Amino acid sequence: MPPTTHLPSPPDDPSRQEQEWIVQKYGGTSVGKFLHVIAEQIVPSYLANNKVAIVCSARSGQTKALGTTNLLLQAASEALSPPSAPPTPGPASLSNSLASLTTGTPNSQHPAPASVVRPGSAFARRSSSRSTPTRSDSLALSSTVLDKKLNSLKLEGGTPKPSSNPQPNGSADETATKDNEKRVQEDEDGLVSSDSESEAVIGYDATVDRIMADHIDSVRKAVTRDSDLRDRLEREVVEDCERLRDFLMAAKIIEEISPRSKDIIIGVGERLSCRIAVGALLDAGVEAELVTLENIVDPSFSSHISQDAQGEITLDQTFYDQLSQALGERLRSCRGVPVVTGYFGNVPGSLLSQVGRGYTDLCAALCAVGVGAKELQIWKEVDGVFTADPRKVPTARLIPSITPEEAAELTYYGSEVIHPFTMEQAIKKSVPIRIKNVENPSGSGTVIFPDVPAGHAGSEDKLVDGHLTQPQPPPSTPQVSAVDANGKGTKSVSSSKNAPNLPERKLPTAVTIKDNVMVLNVHSNRKTVSHGFFAKIFGTLDRYGVVVDLISTSEVHVSMAMTSTIRTRTLEKLKAELEKVGTVSVLRDMAILSLVGRHMRNMVGVAGRMFSVLAEGNVNIEMISQGASEINISCVLHERSAIKALNLIHYSVLEVSPKPSNLESGNFGRSFF
Repeated sequence: MPPTTHLPSPPDDPSRQEQEWIVQKYGGTSVGKFLHVIAEQIVPSYLANNKVAIVCSARSGQTKALGTTNLLLQAASEALSPPSAPPTPGPASLSNSLASLTTGTPNSQHPAPASVVRPGSAFARRSSSRSTPTRSDSLALSSTVLDKKLNSLKLEGGTPKPSSNPQPNGSADETATKDNEKRVQEDEDGLVSSDSESEAVIGYDATVDRIMADHIDSVRKAVTRDSDLRDRLEREVVEDCERLRDFLMAAKIIEEISPRSKDIIIGVGERLSCRIAVGALLDAGVEAELVTLENIVDPSFSSHISQDAQGEITLDQTFYDQLSQALGERLRSCRGVPVVTGYFGNVPGSLLSQVGRGYTDLCAALCAVGVGAKELQIWKEVDGVFTADPRKVPTARLIPSITPEEAAELTYYGSEVIHPFTMEQAIKKSVPIRIKNVENPSGSGTVIFPDVPAGHAGSEDKLVDGHLTQPQPPPSTPQVSAVDANGKGTKSVSSSKNAPNLPERKLPTAVTIKDNVMVLNVHSNRKTVSHGFFAKIFGTLDRYGVVVDLISTSEVHVSMAMTSTIRTRTLEKLKAELEKVGTVSVLRDMAILSLVGRHMRNMVGVAGRMFSVLAEGNVNIEMISQGASEINISCVLHERSAIKALNLIHYSVLEVSPKPSNLESGNFGRSFF
């Protein structure tokens, strides 16, 4: 029975032209674990009333640490590593297996598919060095034996299981076939063939083999209905990996990988991921098209690039505006669902250097701006943004909507929301961003949009790091006198207490924790403050490239909270430099607790309540800081008290119904005091 189709209308259909765009970005773990949900449920559900474009990251398995991008960076590093002694023959790699397969005769019951090996590639050269088959044999790959090798391939090590090959009696041709199969089996088991030496695959070759095996296995799980489509995708995956292998071999020969070369290497991950996503959509009956962006950056964009005296390149906003326009034109020309690689080509100064690992999110935002999307959806494995980490705070609740300022603060101080620069590109063009859960597609998620009414004057200037306005004082509340029950004395009460419609209680938005923090204290050794005290401190930090998360100062003392992942040698040099201007001390194993909320600008007493709750819970505070935006109050405390403090603040400050901040605040509250 053919699969149900969800084909969009032709591009010239007027109703199709009037539909608005939705751009969906899927992370690596979403593509790796939930591709069937994306292809069969999520995308078809949105295609009924919208035009959909998809941006995919390089796929990951269970964790990002073992994801394709990390493996590609590992392969790049291995290509420049000095050669090591070959290991003892062990589990056969996929490359060795594929090379050995060229010596055999294709099974008559399973005809070999079309060529997957490019003549002259590293793969082909390795194959030809092991045997001397005919050209047609060297370009043929038996899918049956490839299945065996994928099943027996041990990515984590171990002994391969020999496959059983029946040896029937027959003609001379059958005898030749049996000899070939025996030679293949010997090669698979790591034995030395009579006509070639043992060739163990190590270094970047093994890493490329691992990437290839993982993606071929993913193709077979994603495409289950159309065998021709599956075979074609397998050939394309092998082709991409062999191109990567050639590229790494060239880098090894010249002993250099430039920043641009590293961009090209990591771009292979998005290409492979998007190929499989296209295959899954086509297999589910959804018309889709692969959109690669290696050449999307036009040379004319270079007129909007500035370069400082040190040669560092900076891309201005005009560059991103032109790029988004080019992306929009490219997406509109697609007939089906565009599946876009997050890697977008030859960016001046290197994509990793200019944007970093979050370039896929930025690409999705620029696509959304280019097509004027009504929404940019970031699909994760969480329902949205919560008032606290639900893994640490049982009572954390989903936040329906937050402002870009709040999202930026939460992202910086521990909650992974979305990169602020990526968010700025979409928000400044009034494209709302929705965080959704790939495991719960029907959920509403969390929407990020400026807290500015539509058409409000100055709304276009309200950016993520936008202009600060002078906060208005809270409205004065009329006070009336009341006599107590005994008629003795009076007390002041608010007249709004008797108002029929009580205003909604304003609360902070969320509380978050950032771990792995240390505090660097510098106390001036001068009785009178020198004008160069602060300049010397921050100049030293700049020379060593140290980023400060929080800072608190007095006339003679500076406390700075920063990540504790600084290398020990760098920290020792930094301390030695700073000791020239004062006494230096370091507090380790600390954490930053941040209370974030746009209503905090006009909330009287929120800081006092926050610190009172921590004091009643016996949580010691080492440092306090509040940003100029007045939507974030942060403090530094010991890491062992972080979870306790997080729950205390959430229970006493962020709960919808007011809670007393004392020991009688219920069983849940008492357990933390």
